[in-house]
Amino acid sequence: MVTAAHMRALCVRRSLWRVGRSQRPGQLAARHVATAPETGVATHHAATIRSAATRTSNFVLGTAVTLGLALSYLYVTDTRASIHGWLVVPALRHLYPDGEEAHHAGTRMLKALHGFGLHPRERGDGDAAGDLAVHVFGHTLANPIGTSAGIDKGGEVPTPLLELGAAVVEVGAVTLLPQQGNPRPRVFRIPSQNALINRYGFNSEGAELVATRLRQRVREFAYRAGLGVDQAAERKVLDGEAGVPPGSLKPGSLMAVQVAKNKATSENDIDAVVRDYATAVAHVGKYADILVVNVSSPNTPGLRTLQNAEPLTRLLSGVVQAVNNIDRKTKPAIMVKVSPDEDSEEQVAGICEAVWDSGVDGVIVGNTTKKRPDPLPKGYLLPAAESKLLLEQGGYSGPQMFARTLALVTKYRKALDEGPKTISDEQTKDESSSTLDKSKSSKSSGSSNMATTVHVGSSPTLSSNVDDLSESAPTLTLKSTPVTAPAPEAPRKVIFATGGITNGRQAREILDAGASVAQVYTALIYGGVGTISRIKQEMRDDAKKHL
Repeated sequence: MVTAAHMRALCVRRSLWRVGRSQRPGQLAARHVATAPETGVATHHAATIRSAATRTSNFVLGTAVTLGLALSYLYVTDTRASIHGWLVVPALRHLYPDGEEAHHAGTRMLKALHGFGLHPRERGDGDAAGDLAVHVFGHTLANPIGTSAGIDKGGEVPTPLLELGAAVVEVGAVTLLPQQGNPRPRVFRIPSQNALINRYGFNSEGAELVATRLRQRVREFAYRAGLGVDQAAERKVLDGEAGVPPGSLKPGSLMAVQVAKNKATSENDIDAVVRDYATAVAHVGKYADILVVNVSSPNTPGLRTLQNAEPLTRLLSGVVQAVNNIDRKTKPAIMVKVSPDEDSEEQVAGICEAVWDSGVDGVIVGNTTKKRPDPLPKGYLLPAAESKLLLEQGGYSGPQMFARTLALVTKYRKALDEGPKTISDEQTKDESSSTLDKSKSSKSSGSSNMATTVHVGSSPTLSSNVDDLSESAPTLTLKSTPVTAPAPEAPRKVIFATGGITNGRQAREILDAGASVAQVYTALIYGGVGTISRIKQEMRDDAKKHL
């Protein structure tokens, strides 16, 4: 039963609900107005946090990208990076099946990267310790490793090659006049042997163009050194005022330039041959630290006949004269590059005689060979395609050449250290016997005015007239030999060696046999830009094992 009290209570609750409902919007609005400033602050604070987070994120990302690029730059431009051997070299081989095209592509790439400062270079200063230093032609080289001619035929990339860690870079061969060389294809790879066969035939842009390129290199160096860009600045660099060798333009290193005759110049016309070499020297000589006379390529008909003693002496003497005429305070050293195939005692002796008689400074032992060595390892059977390539004409280069190079260095070191030939004991005996016979003949003739020459070994004698002898005795006239001081000891002839050198142990063996510099060619083609750094490190590791 609903009582009156219950009804009154219900009415009161309804009234209160209506009053509360009518007041709620105002109260909410009032509450909203009251909290608006607080909400704005919170929103601004949240935006600030989001902005800071974004900036931090961008900074971290940018730093990571920059660091990644920097590390990538340091890695890719370091010769020790394995990418050069296992990626770049195979990629070039795949993209350019022709070995010569791959070589040109590699040269263009190295030249372009150097222009942007992105070229590979040997990082660190391992050579600063001096543990591999050698003394050559009055210079202290940072190490005994060099590159052979053929890597840079036209003097396009000597500076980047030096940056790879070599202490000697050889440009060329350069002929007096431009020539195409032999028809293509003329380079053949034998990958299983890390070997090459080439018959380039001295393809050259000519001495004048190469000299122009090398001159520009000197003038750019002079400009960077603050000496100017004109001929006077060039002169300062060439005369040593910049404190660097005028060829390499880098302390602790030297640049050699190799010259050769043109194919059209007959080896039988020795005067024309000398003119080819001497005129080429006149163009490129002042930009070189070493001039190399190549008479050993198997790809130019008749060239190797110039290694015979008589024509070689005439050729080298002509080059020496041309070098003496170079307008530079210090003259470049002169070396002759000889073949590994002319290795008999007589041939080696004849070449060494020409070296002594002409006055050149040393010999580069080794070049490509006409022979086809057995594969490595012993008993290995070449793939059919590679066996077919062995039938191609041209010079072979590869690891198999090492033993021959080492043997030749030993032969040349011995022959050069023995010095030029002198009158033999047998000749001296013959002369003494002939003199005694003449003396006896004079006595038997009874002539009082007969002159007799007396030789006593090689000792000087006094000259006098013996006036108190009887008329029946012959008059003795002792011819005097001027007393002179002994000639100063000639500088030891320098030997560079190239052919089959692929690792530090082999380089050390070459040096121990008497060479001053071990040069690499095929090893660099197959191993990439890190080859020289690797060989030097192997030399250091090998030295530590023997301490």
